[in-house]
Amino acid sequence: MTAEELTAAGPTALVVDDEPQMTIIIEFALQTQGFTVLTAHDGATALNLLRTRAVDLVVLDVMMPTMDGLTLCGRIRARSDVPVMLLTALSQHDDVIAGLEHGADDYVTKPFHPREVALRAQALVRRHRRGSGTALRVGRLVIDPVAQSATLGPHRLDLPFTELKLLTHLASRRGVPQSWQELLREVWGTADLLGGRDVVKSTVYRLRSRLAGVPDGSAYIRTLRGVGYLMPDLPVEGPENAPSDEPDEPDEPPAG
Repeated sequence: MTAEELTAAGPTALVVDDEPQMTIIIEFALQTQGFTVLTAHDGATALNLLRTRAVDLVVLDVMMPTMDGLTLCGRIRARSDVPVMLLTALSQHDDVIAGLEHGADDYVTKPFHPREVALRAQALVRRHRRGSGTALRVGRLVIDPVAQSATLGPHRLDLPFTELKLLTHLASRRGVPQSWQELLREVWGTADLLGGRDVVKSTVYRLRSRLAGVPDGSAYIRTLRGVGYLMPDLPVEGPENAPSDEPDEPDEPPAG
């Protein structure tokens, strides 16, 4: 989707920052890319706007009083799959990791160029819209990207947002090994996160643990030592034809 198409579609962004000057800078940058911009200076106002307005993107500062950005990100993700971009200081690497684990889609470190924020915002909206479509089916796994749900046979998978996003990506690339760098870029929307390998490894470990609680669930994600992770290209099956649990490289729990 081009910038002109985004403008015609009228994407709306919500900018949440307790610093009015920063809010004005980001608002102007987004408007130049065709966004309609709503602003809030605290978490409570942001949540109220999300309840009453249709929003295509949230740009969220991590450091805010009363309700910090990480808490707000978690509350947004609990009710919506709207893309979330974090604004964070260069030194806040732990907050970046925590934010991504709470379901944020991208982050920008301060100081930043306003145009970078605008272009990243445009890319997030484009990627989110492109991801909305028909259900993905692999074996007995069914993922509905519109309803943001997944089932394995008769079992509904209760997955946090990031784990569902990871599962969806692996399903869309079934049969093709994915390195941790590819997963970091495609699922978390970044290529340069400090500690990114551990973020991916921890999330894969949690997802595989949840799948292992469902009959035949451990067959759907394999660890390929030295390569990455793979969802086998299993034929779509009914409950009578379950995939076999072939042995693969064992997953180790993340350190710490």
